[in-house]
Parts: sequence; C-alpha cells; structure tokens
Amino acid sequence: MNALVQDHVGAPLRRADLPIPEPGPGQVLVRVRAIGLNPVDADLVAGGNPEWSWPHTPVLDAAGVVEAVGPGVSAWWPGDRVAAHGDLRRQGAAAEFALFDEEVLARIPEPLTFEQAAALPCAGMTAYQAVHRRLHVALGEGVLITGATGGVGGYAVQLAREAGARVVALASRDQDAVLQLGAHEVIDYRDPDAAERILQANGGRPLDAVVDVVGPASAAANVSLLTHTGGIACVAGLPNPADFQTFGVSPSFHEISLGAAYSHGELRHRQDLSTMLGELMCLTASGRLTVPISRVIGLDDVDAALAALRERHTRGKIVALIGE
Repeated sequence: MNALVQDHVGAPLRRADLPIPEPGPGQVLVRVRAIGLNPVDADLVAGGNPEWSWPHTPVLDAAGVVEAVGPGVSAWWPGDRVAAHGDLRRQGAAAEFALFDEEVLARIPEPLTFEQAAALPCAGMTAYQAVHRRLHVALGEGVLITGATGGVGGYAVQLAREAGARVVALASRDQDAVLQLGAHEVIDYRDPDAAERILQANGGRPLDAVVDVVGPASAAANVSLLTHTGGIACVAGLPNPADFQTFGVSPSFHEISLGAAYSHGELRHRQDLSTMLGELMCLTASGRLTVPISRVIGLDDVDAALAALRERHTRGKIVALIGE
C-alpha cells in the first residue's frame, strides 16, 4: 500500500510502499479515503513517541470503508463507511489502509462526505468531551471559548451554542466566521480590557464554564472569570490549583485527553470515543453542526500542513485525501 512514513523523530515525511496490515482479533482494516490533521499529529511528528517502531506512519483521524475484519468482530462488515480516532502509540492512518479497534469506530451517515467525517474525530471529540462530558454546559449558562478559530475552539463554540449557552469567544482574526458558528460575541484576546469585555458580554456576571485550548497561563487567567463552582476544561494543560484561593470560587479543573482512553482507559472509555463521534456526525448530518474545513490537500502536502499546524495559527480543519 501507499503510505507516508517518518524514518526517525523530526525527519521529513516520505512516501513508501508498505505491506497491507492484517487485522487481528477485535481489529478492523479500513481502506482510508481521507485523514484529518490535528496539532497533536504535528507535535508527534516533531517529538515522536517512545512506543513507536520505525519507520512510522503518522496521523490519528481517518474516514474510509471497512476492507476486512479480524477474528471476533461482528459489528462491522466490508463496505461499511466508518471514521475513527486512533491510538497514538500505534501506526497511524496516513496510508491507503489502517487498523482500528472495533469499539472505537463510528458509522458515517450517508449525507456526510469522507472529508467531513475525517475532520471531526480529534477536534470534535475534544470539544464534545469538554462541553458535555466534563463541563455539562446547560441552557442559559455563560461559556468562554478560547482559540475559537481553530478546530477544537470552532466545534466548542457550536456545541455550547447548541446546548443553549451564551457563548463568548476569543479570537484575534476571522471574527465574523466565529460569529457565524454561533458565538454571541467575539473578543480579541490581545485587547488589554479583554477580561472586562468578556464579563460585559455575559451580561455583567461571571462565567459558568471555560474551554481553554491555549495553555496553563491562559487557563489560570480565565479561572478568575468564573462564578462560584464554575468549571474550566483545559485542552493544552492545567493551571496549578494550588495557586488559587481555597474556599473561594471553588472551581473545578478538567483535563481533556482523548488519547488517555487508550493508554489509561477501560473498554467503556474507548467505546465512548465511538459514541461521541457518532453524535457529532449525526449533528453534522442534520445541519446542526458545521465542519469548518479550511483546506483539502493531497498526501504530498501533509508534511507542510503539519508544520503549519505546529505554529498554532491555522484556521479550521485541514483534510488530506487518500486513494480514489
């Protein structure tokens, strides 16, 4: 099969002709039609993983068609259209064929394209886990979303708005696009009065929840905007809880890590990857969720696209087509 591989940490990606893998017990072989690129893919290509073997095929998110199933698999059949977020410790999906555990696959509804499905898993499920599984955003709550022009932020804006929250978003550019996704107000994070403007946009009251995709310093600053017992979901690192006054705001801190469903989770946690992705695809199929694809590229452009993602200034989602 045709695949992209990396020969060692930090090496450029190159095309290679590899054997098609055989599905083992509980595994499904997927003929990949599209892959979604994410910052985690860029970081892994730059930094590697101690459990990788070389050469390594990168990229975690894929959409395609079931080609074959391993022993014991009964839920999937050749020809089924599926999407998934893979285990970062294993060989990835930037190839014509890739292996996935049967429990993490989700069926693609017929109206969706492979490109749309491939753009949903990592960023969409990260946002879904933050908004629904951890923060439990509800009708009438005030929610702040940082990095709203990115993949996770864009999905979080939509999911929080769909839940009935008042959504305040931070973005330095493409603010009209963020408003179209459902934000009630978009504020430039570089504004020296950003904190005051965020509270004003929430009717002058503290926030119920924050989804922070920037990092620990940003998360720490945004904790000060929370109401009593408010929560913050941190995609790019937690602040130090010891830095905050005890018996005060009493915030809840949530670390978001999809990959831990594989490395530290139980079967039910991996099954929830399928559940969340299935719900995201149903929302997209019904027109209630927009997949913000900014670029569709070929395999030869993946290396450059990952380099751009490492800069953290890419808008929307980048998808690469594979095969037909």
